[in-house]
Amino acid sequence: MADSKFPVPEDGASNPVRVDATDLAILTELGQDARVANNVLAARVGLAPSTCLGRVRALQARGIIQGYEARINEKLLGVSVNAMISIVVAAHARDRMLPSAQALGALPQVRDVFVLGGTPDLLVRVATSTIDELRDFVARHLGANPAFSSTQTSIIFEHLR
Repeated sequence: MADSKFPVPEDGASNPVRVDATDLAILTELGQDARVANNVLAARVGLAPSTCLGRVRALQARGIIQGYEARINEKLLGVSVNAMISIVVAAHARDRMLPSAQALGALPQVRDVFVLGGTPDLLVRVATSTIDELRDFVARHLGANPAFSSTQTSIIFEHLR
């Protein structure tokens, strides 16, 4: 059985949804390869295939597994610039932080939006084809937004995981 990347709850620990070490092993394996065949998954976690399938379906039904994603090689599609942009929301616009974050999330260049505690308030991952396109994105969608008091853009050289 693979080591879980999820912590095993200690006795008496508070968990919103109860899972055991086998569930955590299944989640770890699916996190590494969501397309793994059930019989292979079952062998890796030490279960019979029917039992493993039942556990995966139970994890889905309980909302622990919310879906499966494809990892796309965006470079092959012409996306060569990725950046993390830290955003500080202006004090007068605190009530617009979530709507502003949601609006950013709807833009085609935006891959992720994180609402943070502390400073910065938002962290946005953006993907563009060129540095010029990134500059235009920052100017048009961030610099021109009066709800944002400052931004800081960091270019991502390599994404390892």
